[in-house]
Amino acid sequence: MKLDAMNRRNFLRTSLAVAGAAIFPAAGGVPGPEIRLKQGERLRIELENLLPSDTTVHWHGVRVPNAMDGVPQLTQAPIRANGGRFLYEFAVPDAGTFWYHPHLGSPEQVGRGLYGALIVEERDPPAVDRDSVWMLGDWRLDRRAHSVEDFGNFMDASHAGRIGNSVTVNGAIRESLELRSGERVRLRLINAANARIFGLNFRNHDPLVIALDGQPVTVHRPEGGRVVLGPSMRADVLVDATGEPGSTYSVIDDFYENRAYRLLDLKYSPTRARGRAGTQPPMLAPNPLSEPDLASAQRHRVRFEGGMMGRMPGGMMGGMMGGKHRMAWSVNGRALGEHDHGGEPLLTLAHRRSHVIEVVNDTSWHHPTHLHGHVFRVLTRNGKPTAYREWQDSVLLDPHGRAEIAFVADNPGDWMFHCHVLEHQASGLMAVLRVA
Repeated sequence: MKLDAMNRRNFLRTSLAVAGAAIFPAAGGVPGPEIRLKQGERLRIELENLLPSDTTVHWHGVRVPNAMDGVPQLTQAPIRANGGRFLYEFAVPDAGTFWYHPHLGSPEQVGRGLYGALIVEERDPPAVDRDSVWMLGDWRLDRRAHSVEDFGNFMDASHAGRIGNSVTVNGAIRESLELRSGERVRLRLINAANARIFGLNFRNHDPLVIALDGQPVTVHRPEGGRVVLGPSMRADVLVDATGEPGSTYSVIDDFYENRAYRLLDLKYSPTRARGRAGTQPPMLAPNPLSEPDLASAQRHRVRFEGGMMGRMPGGMMGGMMGGKHRMAWSVNGRALGEHDHGGEPLLTLAHRRSHVIEVVNDTSWHHPTHLHGHVFRVLTRNGKPTAYREWQDSVLLDPHGRAEIAFVADNPGDWMFHCHVLEHQASGLMAVLRVA
């Protein structure tokens, strides 16, 4: 895999070897090449960095060995600009929908489109008529459709993050997705945006959620009929094409009040398909995750503070740390710069023990909070038990909300725990959890 830079935009030129398969090329573009392999197979990719800046690759949501996690100065040295190389190699223990992206200079590198889907297929996949990936992204463009070069500004960092004015699906502004009446589509939704939260309403359709963050969940209708994804989060949904041939229905993103827009249309072809729509929805086989023992779990509390209309430790709001990013946030009173991983970890978690972490959002902003190297059960949101006790690697915290998560710390090493609004991560909302 090669990372290149052209005309101030980033593209991927790749050569991949997956599970011993033959080398195959992929054209440059956004998103990067979709990687597919089977559960339990080995992924082996050598990355050559042709960017003018250092980088790494993080395999988001995959339970990798610590040395493969792609966090600069924590799990590996940065891959040097203009020709540096690094070999990533690991087995994929879980089936599901995952993705890859840089973890160095993330607000700009991810914001320019350096990301792609990583799909791990089940050993016995569910029967559907189509399996499609939507990588959702957004872009801040000027009137000439050029990227606005204001990455890392303090207004974004201290507010909601870099939310763009143009939304894409798989790197393009799309008018429609063609369906055939009668077919069933497995739609793998990935939110690759820096900061935008999506709330997708499939008009006149009844989507069923079968997995969250790649992990199987009790099949259910999303709350209010709307699929909500914070940055980095994923959902696998079944969409049965029940519309009449020739009809058109809109997919609306209405997460932000008074800013709803049409993402695209579901456009029906004139002919019907003899597909699987209306049949019993499948239950995905569980992944090999260790169930936390809540009775014996060690308990911890993590508090997020800061942002505009929030509290920060004295003097931090105006200070310059973490490169060009000023600190705007803190975790338990500590603010780490984007690549400041030195010093003591926020928490040291006993290896192979169960842990419950209460994550408290004492700010006025949303925070999709991601844990590396592990998957956790979401036990409660805002004091109420969750309906499905879903396994996830990210949990979306409402303003002044809280959540309890539980997991077995069975993957040793130092792991990032951070907000996945990338401008928040770069300006203090980040910590290290040590499993030892």
